[in-house]
Amino acid sequence: MNIWLPFRLFAATAVTGLMLTACGSSGGPPDASGSPSAAPGTSSPSPSPTTPVPSAPSATTSPDTQAPTTPAPGGSAPALGSGRLQPIWPFATLAEAQAWQRDYHSGGHQPWHLDPDRTALSFTQGYLGFRDIGRISAHTVKGSDARIGVALRGSEGGTAAIVHLVRYGTGPDAPWEVVGTDDTTFSLTMPGYGALVRSPVLIGGRITGVDENIRVQVRQPSSAAPLGTSCCTSAGGNGQPWKQSVTFSGARDPVLTVVASTGGHIAEVERFTVTAVRTG
Repeated sequence: MNIWLPFRLFAATAVTGLMLTACGSSGGPPDASGSPSAAPGTSSPSPSPTTPVPSAPSATTSPDTQAPTTPAPGGSAPALGSGRLQPIWPFATLAEAQAWQRDYHSGGHQPWHLDPDRTALSFTQGYLGFRDIGRISAHTVKGSDARIGVALRGSEGGTAAIVHLVRYGTGPDAPWEVVGTDDTTFSLTMPGYGALVRSPVLIGGRITGVDENIRVQVRQPSSAAPLGTSCCTSAGGNGQPWKQSVTFSGARDPVLTVVASTGGHIAEVERFTVTAVRTG
């Protein structure tokens, strides 16, 4: 938003890619407080990366819902931090990702960084705090690029978000890094991806739905609590614009996460979208 269910770890594909931040112990992904927790899981087995499962419709099919973070799957991804892609989580810098690789080589610490499914769920449940979202609904891995659908546990509700991850660094043990989401019926397009922001910041996008209540937060990896929260904006309709302002303070990480979520029909959070912004 914690019971983590068993999760199958599959082998990472060797590819020249992109690398990001390291965590310190040999335990599972961090919980919402940032400390290691039991390994996360899903209520259904995760598919093999060699047989991709179709994900939700790509945001690149519509300019109104285009995800600012996602080059075509399988393409040559630009370097993280280059402006096209930003390191959101779990690694803030390439040095942190490389430090994790050294720890992994020496003691096998935190192998979940090699699993895009577990990384996507840890991002959703641990970093964003959306504890009810604990199931993998879609899985596509092509080289150094992964799109992982996450959904509510059980059979209710569709995909809450398609989390976009890339390899941060080089080699078969380059860890996975979250760089954004592929947006379809709920998008976050303002501020622009990778934009330089100051508080207060105006957040906006488009949404399709009925009786939606949009909550916005600004987060950073080094803090357990949000830097700022704004709740709630009522919205609905077909591809209708939404916007709200949020004030935040305490930013010290180079890349912040802006996250918008909506729900209230069957769960507090049923859909979410994120983007990356910079502080200087």
